Amino acid sequence: MILACPHCHGLNRVPNERLADKPVCGRCKSTLFAGAPLELTEANFDAHALKSELPLVVDFWASWCGPCQSFAPVFAAAAAEFEPQFRFGKLDTEAQRALAARFAIRSIPTVMIIQGGKVIAQQAGALPKQAFAQWLKQFA
Repeated sequence: MILACPHCHGLNRVPNERLADKPVCGRCKSTLFAGAPLELTEANFDAHALKSELPLVVDFWASWCGPCQSFAPVFAAAAAEFEPQFRFGKLDTEAQRALAARFAIRSIPTVMIIQGGKVIAQQAGALPKQAFAQWLKQFA
């Protein structure tokens, strides 16, 4: 499986059976799974959404959004629980307007699962922890 490093965004080849063995990046030597969402920007988005083979769960959010703020701990907990099945990333729609427009984000929070550059699932609105975990398990 090809994985983008959450630190340097370099691409790494890791056998599927070794994903749970705490693999490290061949370039920067950092762990490939931090158990926390990474910040997605124009600079690193394509490495994780297009080039990496691991499904990317994206939380489209904004700092002024109350439901986004209440969903943030749920999303962070899911990252700790579901990595390495998924990569988790947060995209600030105010700071990354072009990316938000690229995915036609109309309401926030919106969560998408992207694999191979294609959206395979989308959920608008904040979910409680159990409901979010159940939604993710459909695509694991």
